[in-house]
Amino acid sequence: MVYKRFRINCVLRVLLISASIYLLFYLLLQTQFYAATMIITMMSVYQIYSLIHYVEKTNRDLARFLDAIKHSDFSQSFGGAGLGSSFDELKSAFTVVLDKFRMARAEKEEHYRYLQTVVQHVGIGLIAFRSDGEVELINTAAKRLLKIPYLRNIHALSRRSKELAQSLLAMKSGEKKLVQLSEEDEILQLAVYATEFRMREQNFTLVSLQNIQSELEEKEMEAWQNLIRVLTHEIMNSVTPISSLAATTNGMLEDLDLDPQDNTKKTVEGETITDIRGALQIIERRSEGLLRFVNAYRNLTKIPKPVFKIFSVEELCMQIERLLQSQLNEAGVKISRNIMPASLQLTADPELIEQILINLVVNAIQALNGRNKPQIQLRARIDERSRVLIQVEDNGPGILKEVQSKIFIPFFTTKKGGSGIGLSLSRQIMRLHRGALTVHSEPNVGTVFTLRF
Repeated sequence: MVYKRFRINCVLRVLLISASIYLLFYLLLQTQFYAATMIITMMSVYQIYSLIHYVEKTNRDLARFLDAIKHSDFSQSFGGAGLGSSFDELKSAFTVVLDKFRMARAEKEEHYRYLQTVVQHVGIGLIAFRSDGEVELINTAAKRLLKIPYLRNIHALSRRSKELAQSLLAMKSGEKKLVQLSEEDEILQLAVYATEFRMREQNFTLVSLQNIQSELEEKEMEAWQNLIRVLTHEIMNSVTPISSLAATTNGMLEDLDLDPQDNTKKTVEGETITDIRGALQIIERRSEGLLRFVNAYRNLTKIPKPVFKIFSVEELCMQIERLLQSQLNEAGVKISRNIMPASLQLTADPELIEQILINLVVNAIQALNGRNKPQIQLRARIDERSRVLIQVEDNGPGILKEVQSKIFIPFFTTKKGGSGIGLSLSRQIMRLHRGALTVHSEPNVGTVFTLRF
């Protein structure tokens, strides 16, 4: 039987206790042997205690087993010899469970060491710290980047850079920042990205640090080269005819000077006066064009700081339609809206965003000139990363792939008489909103401009 030995042992102990109690009462009632009575009493109490201790051995083993798990003490062993097969199975189960926990802990430690190795060898600086600034983890790349042997608290970075320490402590999950770190012989531009997580009932912030100074310098040089190329093109287009016409006009005026032989003025023909007047008019127009160009360049540096408000995207799109309805009707362009959900709201500067959308819709109207069934669609939704998107789509001729990378460069334009600053201004406005303005276009299919907040 399963409990055969355990039951026999319990029965024998109970019988022995019963016999001891019977003998005790016999001695109390029938004899005067007080010493023997005392001895039998003590034996009975001991036998009762021994039986209880014997029966509760399994409970003690179970408590010891749970305590071992609680304190991660996997050195305990359990034996069940002499209690029966079921107790042997129970103790064996205890041992198996402890072995499993031991293996799980060993795997956990291996994974921890593996992650530590990966974190320490990754090329991007990583720092994890608590809300009070206490550092939980800092990898080798971060130590090298900040030139520190160790870091116990983020506040200690104030000695290195007060701005960096304050920025790290103030950053929220998903926030990005650029922090400049000045040294005696070097300037670092740190791209800092933060995320938050919870562990051991405490909030932690994990930040990544990457020096992008060389990439910024490369992009800055490329931007300057593109800007200088466009500026040179525009200025030369205006200055070259001005210079040529000024030289021609000067030659005409020289022909009208006094004759050194007879000291008399030459006759001025009507045709000559007309030519001079025409040349001066052209010089005036080109000069005005050059002034407009310079004023447009100056406008690029005068974008007002956004005043953030919460407003309805549906109402914004309806306002765009009302403002441009006459141009849409004149061009025969059909416009539609698709806002999902209809109650979608946005936190931004409504006037600046309206300026962007007007610019994009006007560009689309011009691009649709001569197209069959021209259409513009205003769309808005929330993307997979919970960010608001506003899109302006048209079924126009599209933009060539090699041109798409240049349309946001200031003064670059493919339209006759265009200033080339509208899209550049729009992208700068989106950057002030910590957003982005992108374009996707397929020739002879259409173009989609996306405002991503």
